[in-house]
Amino acid sequence: MTEQDLHFYEPKNGHGLKHDPFNAIIAPRPIGWISSRDKDGHVNLAPYSFFNGFCYTPPIIGFSSTNWKDSVENIQDTGEFVWNLATRALATQMNATAAHVARDISEFELAGLTPAPCKLVSVPRVGESPVAFECKLTQIVQLQGADGKKVNAWVTFGEVVAVHIDKSLIKDGVYQTAQARPIVRAGRRGDYFEIRPEAMFEMVRPD
Repeated sequence: MTEQDLHFYEPKNGHGLKHDPFNAIIAPRPIGWISSRDKDGHVNLAPYSFFNGFCYTPPIIGFSSTNWKDSVENIQDTGEFVWNLATRALATQMNATAAHVARDISEFELAGLTPAPCKLVSVPRVGESPVAFECKLTQIVQLQGADGKKVNAWVTFGEVVAVHIDKSLIKDGVYQTAQARPIVRAGRRGDYFEIRPEAMFEMVRPD
C-alpha cells in the first residue's frame, strides 16, 4: 500500500480548510424533511440534514437539530411528526422551507405546498411528496461530547406508525428507491446530489 499524503487535524483546534469537511465527508446524507404542529395548532415544515433510519422493528427514524428549534419543541409538546421524502422535483420548495420565519408563518404556504391529512397523527404531510412516514415520538436526546459535557444539539427519534407511498414507485411489489429521484445533502452551504437509477448497482452480502 502506497503511503498517503494526509491532511490531519483535530476538530477542537480547527480544520485549516476553506470549509469544514465534516458534513461533506459524511455524504450523501438523507434529508429529514419534518412537518410538525405546535400545541396551538401552528404547522411547521423544515429540512434537517442529519437524518436517518435506526431500527427495523419497530421502524424508528431520527433527526438531529443544532439548537432547540421549533420542530423539536413542537414534537416534544404533541408527540407527533411526519417525515416527507425530498425529491429533485421538490428541491426548490424544500429549500424554501429552510427559511427562518416566525412560528405563526406556515412554511407550507411559503413554499406553495399542500398540507395533506394523515391517518394516525394530527400533523399534515407534504401532499406533493411521493413518500411520507407518520411518526410517534419515542425519545428526544440531548447530545454530549466525550468529556460528558452537554452540547447544543438534540436528536429526536420517532416510531413510524403509518407509511404513504405513491403506487407508481412500486414495481412487482418492490419500492423503486431511485425512481423517486430523492435528493441528499452533500456538504458546504448548498451542495446536493440527486439519486438516479443509472447510478445504482447491486452487491449481495456474502452471508
